Amino acid sequence: MSSWCYESVDAFAVIADPTRRRILDSLRAEPADVGTLVSTLGISQSLASKHLGVLREAGAVDVEVAGKRRVYHLAEDPLPAVLAWVTPYARQWSMRLDHLSTLIDAEAKEQQ
Repeated sequence: MSSWCYESVDAFAVIADPTRRRILDSLRAEPADVGTLVSTLGISQSLASKHLGVLREAGAVDVEVAGKRRVYHLAEDPLPAVLAWVTPYARQWSMRLDHLSTLIDAEAKEQQ
């Protein structure tokens, strides 16, 4: 067993892996068990379980026991560090796009 500790991985490392992003995208649409993720994403059960373990330890997904199944879903507040980091950029880009839209509208009105 690896001595690597999930807690040492920051949120950006968690989402750096494309398979984990695909799992998160799938769980964003609806909760799923490992078998569903395996067939939906076309990955092995061991790979799905490994990545779900990383996502669970990072607090990105929660698991509920439903009979013999473990159903995974996005955590209530997944990856807050990523959201905190990207929010100022999203606001700035949004403001710039709004400004561009205003300029385009003004130019269109001038050409009429």
